[in-house]
Amino acid sequence: MRILITGGAGFIGSALALFLQENHEVLVVDKMRSGAVFENGNLECLGHFKNLLGFKGELYVADINEEKTLKIIKDFKPEIIFHKAAISDTTIYDQNKILTTNLNTFKEFIKLSIDLNAKLIYASSASVYGDAPSPQIVGINENPKNPYAFSKLMMDVLAQKYYDKAHLVGLRYFNVYGKGEFYKGKTSSMIVQFAHQILAGKNPRLFRGSDRIYRDFVYIKDCLEANIKAIEAKNGVYNVGSGKARTFQDIVDILQKELNTNLSCEYIKNPYEKFYQFHTQAKLDESFAYKPKYSLEEGIKDYLPEILRLFEKEVNV
Repeated sequence: MRILITGGAGFIGSALALFLQENHEVLVVDKMRSGAVFENGNLECLGHFKNLLGFKGELYVADINEEKTLKIIKDFKPEIIFHKAAISDTTIYDQNKILTTNLNTFKEFIKLSIDLNAKLIYASSASVYGDAPSPQIVGINENPKNPYAFSKLMMDVLAQKYYDKAHLVGLRYFNVYGKGEFYKGKTSSMIVQFAHQILAGKNPRLFRGSDRIYRDFVYIKDCLEANIKAIEAKNGVYNVGSGKARTFQDIVDILQKELNTNLSCEYIKNPYEKFYQFHTQAKLDESFAYKPKYSLEEGIKDYLPEILRLFEKEVNV
């Protein structure tokens, strides 16, 4: 099949590109990173060429906001569209910029999928739940706390209006970690950040009360499986998590066990306390064929060789 992946040089997009290229014709569209940064100093684009090392499909460098990008996609005639491109930084508060890029372009992709009779699988986010009590359930207590989360909720709302015209599946990712996230920089998971602190011999730095801050951590290989299952899923929005809530303290303890270290933790004040999610746990939809396979322990163990490689080749240079 012909498959399009927007944001295909990013974390989840590149995992899909490398996996799907074995049996399909894959076009990756990504803006690719430059020196451009947001007002908070974070990079505007996280797409990195190193995420696509080994990719044998076609890469087209473009902004999804530009009309010429849509023309390139139309000419390619994809049968499946994995739409991952977005401004995903939750600390950006330029509402115009986020909603223009995330929401307005999404409507164009819906129209495109209808015109091409292509299945559209897009990235939603667990951030739409805000401080909703766990487990978080699609359609219940959705209360975004930032423009990014709001843009994702509005994408889900928009998609519902076209369920009778197209194959549209939204995947609400919880805390995804694994190979390919390193180039997200400051927004990479605390799993890789804690691991590199420990490998550098530094005391892991956690927010105070980290033994009471819970997240649903989902491994990239499970996330990849969810995307594949979405191809045949019925229209809708589905949580993609492990279904288990674990603490940040758990991460450090698992890493120290795997790395055979016993460093003391340093506890610091949480500067994001007013906007923080203190407990996330995905309620998985039994009608969705996705079933996570990796526990946090299993995921970290599988990820460790890549973490060590990154420390040697990218961090410790």
